[in-house]
Amino acid sequence: MQLNCDLGESYGSWHMGHDAAVMPYIDQASIACGFHAGDPVTMRNTLTMAAKHNVAIGAHPAYPDITGFGRRSMTLSRDEIIACLHYQVSALEGMAQSQGLALAYVKPHGALYHDMMAQEDVRAAIFDAMASYYRPLTLMLQSTQRADKHREEGKLAGVKLLFEAFADRCYADDGSLVPRSQPGAIHSRDHMLAQVQQLRCDSSVTSLSGDRIGLQVDTVCVHGDNPEGIHSIAAIRALLDGD
Repeated sequence: MQLNCDLGESYGSWHMGHDAAVMPYIDQASIACGFHAGDPVTMRNTLTMAAKHNVAIGAHPAYPDITGFGRRSMTLSRDEIIACLHYQVSALEGMAQSQGLALAYVKPHGALYHDMMAQEDVRAAIFDAMASYYRPLTLMLQSTQRADKHREEGKLAGVKLLFEAFADRCYADDGSLVPRSQPGAIHSRDHMLAQVQQLRCDSSVTSLSGDRIGLQVDTVCVHGDNPEGIHSIAAIRALLDGD
C-alpha cells in the first residue's frame, strides 16, 4: 500500500502546505498544475524535491478556479473537461521531462475529484481525457463500494486505475467523505492512525456512525495542509511499512 500527498499548491507569495516536511515519507506526489494552485516555479521546485526523494509524480488537475482553490463545482462540457485536463497534465509533464522525470499518474483535485465520483458524465469525460492523451497514464480515484463498477468503466476506456483511501478524512455511511465544512470531517492524530491501521490490516474504514466499509485500496492519501497530517506522517509511514 502506497502513501500519496497533494503538493505544490503554493502560488506566488501565498504559501500552502509543508511540502518539504512531507516529501521524505511519501511514495507519490500529486502536483498542482496551475488551475487551482501552483505556479511554474512551485511546480519546478516540487518536481525537483520529488526527484531528490525518489517519489513518483502525478498531475493534480482541477477546474479553472484559482480563487476558490478548485473546491467549487463548475459546469463544463465534455470537451472543456478534456481540454482542461490535457492542458494541465501536459504542462506538468513538460516540466518533468525537462528534469529527466516521467509522469506516472493523474489525480483530479477538489470539486473536480468529487464530481468525478458523483457524476457519471464528468467521470466519463475524465476517462475520455485519459484515454485520448498521447500516452497511457494511470488515473487515481477514490475507493468506494462502487470500485468494481469503476474498474469496469476504466477497462472499457482502456484506462488503468489506482484506488485511494484517506488517512485524515472521516467517512460517511455511504462511503463518501464527510464534507470539510462539517464538524469531525478531519481526523485527530489518534483517529488518523487508527484508520490507517484498519486500512492496512482489514481493508476497511469505520464510518461516522460506526459502520464498517470495505474498500479496495492501492494508496492512502494524507494531506499536507493540516497540522494533524503533518505531525502524523512519520507514524503513518511506519504503519504502512508494518513497523
